[in-house]
Amino acid sequence: MPFLALGGLIALLVSLSIAVSVGAVPIPAGTVWGVLANKLSPGFAEQTWSQGREAIVWNIRFPRAILAMMVGGGLAIVGASLQAVTRNPLADPHLLGISSGGAFGAIFALLHAGLFLGLLTVPLLAFLGSLAATLIVLGVSRLADAASADRLVLAGVAVSFIIMAGANGLIFLGDPRASHTVVFWMLGGLGLAQWDQLIYPLVILVILVLCGAWLMSRTTQLNAMTIGDETAATLGIAVARFRLVVFVVGALITGVMVAFSGIIGFVGLMVPHIARMLVGGDYTRVLPASALIGAIFLLWADIAARTVMAPEDMPIGIVTGLVGGVFFVWLLGRRSL
Repeated sequence: MPFLALGGLIALLVSLSIAVSVGAVPIPAGTVWGVLANKLSPGFAEQTWSQGREAIVWNIRFPRAILAMMVGGGLAIVGASLQAVTRNPLADPHLLGISSGGAFGAIFALLHAGLFLGLLTVPLLAFLGSLAATLIVLGVSRLADAASADRLVLAGVAVSFIIMAGANGLIFLGDPRASHTVVFWMLGGLGLAQWDQLIYPLVILVILVLCGAWLMSRTTQLNAMTIGDETAATLGIAVARFRLVVFVVGALITGVMVAFSGIIGFVGLMVPHIARMLVGGDYTRVLPASALIGAIFLLWADIAARTVMAPEDMPIGIVTGLVGGVFFVWLLGRRSL
């Protein structure tokens, strides 16, 4: 396992280097790390590059790559946790209407409310929409006394359909000229990653670290939940309560991710399966492996989004959807053998 962890970290650094290097303006890896070294320790490396290239590396590509790693890692650990507590291999962060609520808030901001708080308006209303959707799902499940995994999933799917109907209504009633912006946001993107908007990645990082640490401290309970509610209960786990808390923690992470990156599908659904193939089913290893693989995967998805149709910036959700669909066709074929 130490060799796998070391290999994963090396793959992450290589992926980060390539993500910052490639684009409409190719930049050598030596320049990338030279710029980073000088930013962290001025004068450490001799400057042999232009100010323009330094601006591309530091102001555009580095914050974008860092956001990709945080979003990919966050969605992956949420997906892994939800798959444990629901025992549903198709569970992912968008299962409970969280993304639908975020989409509703973002559409409302873009088409109806206006950017009354500047660039902060869209992510703030998207996060509030995600939070509201989570509260609605929990309220419905409590009203229907539906604390079991299957019923919570059904409640989330039902609420998601209702919220997306409302979001589509907002699009229909909004300015048709702004529909392109709305569609692009809903397909996912990393355009908010800028150093002058430093509060954004800091908020994501703080919530990701705190919630991720809590999930890592509950790996024993997650392992028990994968076996079944009865087994978990015999081990002294308050099954219904623990499942709800995991849902709330997952909603908090996903809400923040959706708020700053739009809806990026399949990461939380696909990556945990890859992690379990590599490290087994113990969640002590599955969660960190999922975070690492998710970060690497979204870096490469962003590389593809920026280069396939260069100089156009393709929505990253198109890439993740395509790769995720192919992966699950392969997975279904593998399991049928």
